[in-house]
Amino acid sequence: MGVYNGGLSERKKLILKAVVEAHIEGGEPVGSKYIVQNNLVSCSSATIRNEMAELEALGYLEQPHTSAGRVPSELGYRFYVDSLVEQYANTTRDIAQINQILRVKMAEIDQILDTASKLASSLTNYTGIAIKPKSASVTMSKFELVSIDEFNFVMVMISSGGMVKTKKVKSPLPYSAEDLSRLAGLFNENLCGLGADMINLPIIMHFEGAMGDASFLVSPAIKAVYEVMNDLDGGQLRYSGLNHLLDYPEYADTEHLGNLLGTLENQEEILELVSGAEGDEINVLIGSESSVKVMNNSSLVFKPIKKNGRTVGVIGVLGPRRMDYKKVLETLEGIGESITGIIGGERALKEGDHNGGEHNGG
Repeated sequence: MGVYNGGLSERKKLILKAVVEAHIEGGEPVGSKYIVQNNLVSCSSATIRNEMAELEALGYLEQPHTSAGRVPSELGYRFYVDSLVEQYANTTRDIAQINQILRVKMAEIDQILDTASKLASSLTNYTGIAIKPKSASVTMSKFELVSIDEFNFVMVMISSGGMVKTKKVKSPLPYSAEDLSRLAGLFNENLCGLGADMINLPIIMHFEGAMGDASFLVSPAIKAVYEVMNDLDGGQLRYSGLNHLLDYPEYADTEHLGNLLGTLENQEEILELVSGAEGDEINVLIGSESSVKVMNNSSLVFKPIKKNGRTVGVIGVLGPRRMDYKKVLETLEGIGESITGIIGGERALKEGDHNGGEHNGG
């Protein structure tokens, strides 16, 4: 995803950085006069003007026909993200705040991701996203069955990816505590590590035979397992702060905004986009780099969350191409690191626990 920058001098890099950051802040085309007046680069106006013209010729800047100033091109934003953004590092206070907020929702990874999405949105002023990616094959690592009364019980299922799901099951006949314990044992001995397509009729018949007079418990329990596996396998996408899109003039065109919202509501294209990401590095898709056509004027930044080498979720933000990439990268790195620590069962992160040497931005 890197950009060839052999033709850019240090001065060009400084000027490009100044133009990108000024445009991100103000949203208007940036001229050489603005750069000189704000002491962004210590060169004459004429020199800056010439360098900006060369940056435009190289494809890093664009000049709107109605303005003498210039705006970053998609290539300019990409170069900025890859080469000019300083090492992002959260302060001790930010890390502590993120961990405190996330620990409130430790029961299920879905809840952690939802909280992280809202946190990312509030910290960046863009739309936050929380994604449970599609999985080729969902399997379970543990089953717990908890009795409510003689006709109802709750199945607690932990996936191999670390997701915890609960399902209330109604029994057609009364059952005993021994019956429930025996069923839990059968599930843990025989179903762990199996995908839904491998839970076949011979397995179900074996369960019914082993349960004897309580065989009536097998069918509703297996049905609950299928439902949870299908739910986990399908992928989910949730948004926080969609209203933030209205804060940016890039989305003033109601037709364009409507098309974008339609794509976000449909979810399929976005899920396909993030499910193909590898590793746990932050991904930055600027404009047409995304395969989703209606996002040509937007940027999607997201970070996969891994547990035991498997992607269990994705957090990110969606906003205009004129995005504050520094803030977004810093925020997602901090949140992602906190989630990984929580779901990985690592030492609890406490206030003041982090220092600059421990945090690696990437």
